[in-house]
Amino acid sequence: MRNVSLELTILFDFYGDILTEKQRELFDLYYNEDLSLAEIAEHLGITRQGVRDSIVRSEEILRNFEEKLGLAEKYGRLSDNVKKITEAAERIMAINDTNYRNIELDACAMDIRTLAKALDD
Repeated sequence: MRNVSLELTILFDFYGDILTEKQRELFDLYYNEDLSLAEIAEHLGITRQGVRDSIVRSEEILRNFEEKLGLAEKYGRLSDNVKKITEAAERIMAINDTNYRNIELDACAMDIRTLAKALDD
């Protein structure tokens, strides 16, 4: 089961700047501040339907950009692969420490781990 709110929040992190200031504000209040449509409407002095329409439009814009550019998906794959690379480097270091004690092999594994960490920052 996928978490739609989390998905949209991630897309907002990637593409939120393309929304209008008002769309960003409404999206933030709804998804990040967890306010209801009625609370947002009352707070901003607009209708509940106006809030809903703006949020739905913002969701469509964010999803369309992700569909075209795929940055969030690419970032997720990159992050997963960096984690796997780091784990592999750790295993190499452990095997080397247990079986070989090769200084060059250990240095290479440490370099891989350091480079992977730099990619993830």
